[in-house]
Amino acid sequence: MSAARSAFSCITRIAREEWRALFRDRAAVAGLLLLTVLMLVAAMTAHEHQRNADAERTRYQVQANHEFEAQPDRHPHRMVHYGHFLFRPLNPLAAFDPGIDGFTGNTLFLEGHRQNSANFGDVRQTSLLLRFGQLTPAFVLQVLAPLLLVFFGHAAVARERESGTLRVLLAQGVRSREVVLGKLLALAGFAGLALLPALAALAWFAAAGHAPWPLATVLAAGYAAWLLLWVLGVVLVSMCVARGRDALLVLLAAWAVIVILLPRWVPDMANTAVALPTRFEDAIHVQREYLALGDSHDPNDPKFAAFRDRLLKQYGVARVEDLPVNFKGVVGMEGERKSSDLFNRYAAAAFDRQERQAEIIDAFGWASPALALRRLSMTAAGTDLASYRSFLEQGERYRYALIQGLNRLQAEKLAYADDIDRSKENRVSREHWQGFPAFRYEPAPLADTLRRAAPAGATLALWLTALGALAWLLAGRLGRAVR
Repeated sequence: MSAARSAFSCITRIAREEWRALFRDRAAVAGLLLLTVLMLVAAMTAHEHQRNADAERTRYQVQANHEFEAQPDRHPHRMVHYGHFLFRPLNPLAAFDPGIDGFTGNTLFLEGHRQNSANFGDVRQTSLLLRFGQLTPAFVLQVLAPLLLVFFGHAAVARERESGTLRVLLAQGVRSREVVLGKLLALAGFAGLALLPALAALAWFAAAGHAPWPLATVLAAGYAAWLLLWVLGVVLVSMCVARGRDALLVLLAAWAVIVILLPRWVPDMANTAVALPTRFEDAIHVQREYLALGDSHDPNDPKFAAFRDRLLKQYGVARVEDLPVNFKGVVGMEGERKSSDLFNRYAAAAFDRQERQAEIIDAFGWASPALALRRLSMTAAGTDLASYRSFLEQGERYRYALIQGLNRLQAEKLAYADDIDRSKENRVSREHWQGFPAFRYEPAPLADTLRRAAPAGATLALWLTALGALAWLLAGRLGRAVR
């Protein structure tokens, strides 16, 4: 027990001395203060942007709902083509990490016979500088915080070796692992100070936006693991390199590759491995198959002859005029069903290809933990591909129910003989569409989000374990290397 207490005392003493050296360095203090200011500015800017965007989308959604319900008495199929708008609500933690939200649309136009993609992404509406990263808390921690640790921690062990104090410490009976653990403890404390504003920002976002605390905790743990990885890496390189300036060059090269190059190159490689057809190519294929389904506006289209025969047999009548429902409306429902199946098949295929690309990117987490961190961060913040896909699929289900509801009005409220007579004004009461429910976006269940974030968290944990084991092994050999 006394030996363990003595070792702990030695480690903390070395950590205190390292802290004194760090905080006597005006550049280190200035760098930490600058990072704190950047974090606070990023958090406040992102929160204000999210608040304004959320309020704007809510206002537009209320306006779209009102304009749809305010339509006068008219033919139901005119309402099918009038359409409706949906606006994607923002996740409360999107202010911390906007993920792919800036590149995807937030406005969805619903109409019959079509399945539209979301439009008006932030990148297309603002400066091209947005493509290179927004000043958000996630960007500051992912890119800038590691750089701060590299600049002010690269000489942690190398400085002791260059000055000769490492040999003196070892000669006095201090173990090499105690020296390394003291350096790690000091730099981890420095990283903790850099992380503290982000933790406060996360707590603020969670409290102000009513985000689930488990997801905020996952984000906090992910970024703490990320900075701890850099603490281990910096001290590890400082142990292995004889001079501090050499350690700095090695660490800057590692930062450039891990943080900048691989996160840019791997997605390009995934896009080459699993190519996505362009929007126009998909549109051409969809339109070709859609035309082959038949014209649901024409009840006499031969493509619906088999459907007509089944319907007549079902009701036991010989003519469509004798059906208890409006055949035009029923054909519209059948056409919408077939076209929606077609649209859903192409949409699912496109998303499946994008998910295969994401799997390739995730597989490179062993080469760059930044990729694993980004996956975990976007998943917990609700700004990943799965969240975007969920919005589109929920919007499509709402669109289908809305359009089929209008088609059902035509089938049940209008007579077939009147509907085919163009001289008559066939209308139904506006009260029917006023009774349609409003769209309610349902975020993914907490358990599902945690399950999707788990592989990225496991990758970070493996990196921590590997670097920690390597640092422990090399720290034991440090004394022999000095002698």
